[in-house]
Amino acid sequence: MKKLLLMLIFVTLLVAACGSNMPNEIAAKDFWVRSGTKEGNSAAYMLIQNGTSTDDELVGASSDAAQAVEIHLSQMKADGTMEMIQQQSIALPAGKSVELKPGSYHIMLIGLTRDLKSGDEITLTLKFKNRADLTLTVPVKDAEGMGGGGMDGHQTP
Repeated sequence: MKKLLLMLIFVTLLVAACGSNMPNEIAAKDFWVRSGTKEGNSAAYMLIQNGTSTDDELVGASSDAAQAVEIHLSQMKADGTMEMIQQQSIALPAGKSVELKPGSYHIMLIGLTRDLKSGDEITLTLKFKNRADLTLTVPVKDAEGMGGGGMDGHQTP
């Protein structure tokens, strides 16, 4: 009986370890950027996973698809309007994931250098406080059906 119990505990731990989708590093997945027009704005979204044992922070981003790239947080004001607040960083707790999504944290692309059409791709580099930069090839998608008419508080051109 004792052997069976030990074997059951071992198998449970093994399944838990193998079943984890968390990388052993900082990684991004499910990333995409909204379509937009040259000189307008867009936003990038993704899931950032910190699979390490130490906290970190997303401290910036860059892309040749925009004149400026900033980290923003959209939130509802008391009067029911959406406001966007530039962030210096986004905390990435050890072993956790942080979702950048419409109506929340996102990476703002300001002053697009070209039209971004569904099916295109851009290069986006994420900058972290304690880790090497992470460069992504991000697909452009139309935001139809994503809710709202503007770009997380920005008017569409």
